[in-house]
Amino acid sequence: MNLLDTRPVAGMPTCANTFVDRLPPIGLDRLIGQAALLTRVDRKYLPPVADLPTLLGPLTGRAEVLQIDGQRQFSYQSVYFDTPDLGSFHAAARRRRHRYKVRLRSYLDSDRHVVEVKTRGRRGITIKHQLPCADTAQWAAGSRAGLAGEIRTHVDAVLADAGFRTTGLPLRPVLSTTYRRTTLFLPAAGSRVTIDVDLGWTLPDGTGLRVPHRAVVETKSPGGTSAVDRLLWSAGHRPCVISKYATGLAVLRPELPANRWQPALRRLFPTTPIHGS
Repeated sequence: MNLLDTRPVAGMPTCANTFVDRLPPIGLDRLIGQAALLTRVDRKYLPPVADLPTLLGPLTGRAEVLQIDGQRQFSYQSVYFDTPDLGSFHAAARRRRHRYKVRLRSYLDSDRHVVEVKTRGRRGITIKHQLPCADTAQWAAGSRAGLAGEIRTHVDAVLADAGFRTTGLPLRPVLSTTYRRTTLFLPAAGSRVTIDVDLGWTLPDGTGLRVPHRAVVETKSPGGTSAVDRLLWSAGHRPCVISKYATGLAVLRPELPANRWQPALRRLFPTTPIHGS
């Protein structure tokens, strides 16, 4: 597998899809209009995929599901970029509240690509900046070799505004992730929840790993706790520190510190010893 692999991955179990199929749809424009949440509080959970139907059931009548062209589950691929000394990774590993993440995200079902810059301030608030990448060739070149041109100028400007200095530093692709996502919207609170299944990680050299038995459920709200957070807590699930980028890189590169993600890694790989720092 390489950083541009677009093979389909598995979806949610049939019973969970049956629940999702019963929800009323919401279109992308309306979802963005009501809950873009580019500034938000995120919480992530790692429930077993087999538990999704039970967890999702109480949302009947309270949630809508993103639907585009009749489809309710979508394939994603993200290519993450970092400096030669892995500054973005180490900021997360060392729990620095002020940090950033840069990725090229591909919506595989629609062949749409965006560059995303996520920054986190000292109060733990995540801010996401997006720039559509209409030139597929430019996106592909960036995925293989690094960020340049308009994309790189945009990334440096966003990071400079957030207090980071990356101008002149190489930003190279270091990890690719793939998964399938279902997005729910809770109108009463203006919050969202994403459900990602069949997460896969791949290094530039082709080394890869898949996680088919756990879902990554992420609640995204303007502030405070959402109804989905309380629902997950009542079922015994607690927020878990996991970063698709940093956790995946720590797993696939044993020389990197992994202590911060040990609780998540024990859930993902309960029978496999995971290295520490």
